[in-house]
Amino acid sequence: MEPIIIAISGKSGCGNTTVSRLVAEALGLHFINYTFRALAAEKGLALAEILEKADKDPSWDKLLDARQIELARQGNCVIGSRLAIWLLPEATLKVYLKASPTARVNRIYQREGGDKDALARFTAERDMRDQKRYKEIYNLDTDDLSQAHLIIDTERWTPQQIAHIIVSAVGEAGMTFKVR
Repeated sequence: MEPIIIAISGKSGCGNTTVSRLVAEALGLHFINYTFRALAAEKGLALAEILEKADKDPSWDKLLDARQIELARQGNCVIGSRLAIWLLPEATLKVYLKASPTARVNRIYQREGGDKDALARFTAERDMRDQKRYKEIYNLDTDDLSQAHLIIDTERWTPQQIAHIIVSAVGEAGMTFKVR
């Protein structure tokens, strides 16, 4: 049996982490979610600070992405990452989660609190910075979803329902794997 890699991508506030965790639990797979937030915590920096550093120095993105890819290539996992569907072409199933900017900001606000208007500005700016960096570093257009096997609008269903859709897709495709 081939190791399975389920790659789930989307912009911040789309539910990548929540859905990836639910899918991993449902399938008994390892959950990988190494993000700039995790890297910032490791380095004792604020998320905004690490994002600012990443804007100026591509080695931050490359470090983050290399760690994610290394972990995912061990197989039998679900990886939730902004770039997973593009950086893991061998992924067994590539899922893109999408939501409107308003829905994403509302979710981030529910998760983190703060000033909603400031969050909306920060999120819009982050989207633009991320898009620019990914283009410069990897020549990727993250608005081109042709790499995705499955695109799910996360405003339509709950995280549990979305996880069920993905788990069902795995079963319908007849993907078999050995749980670690």
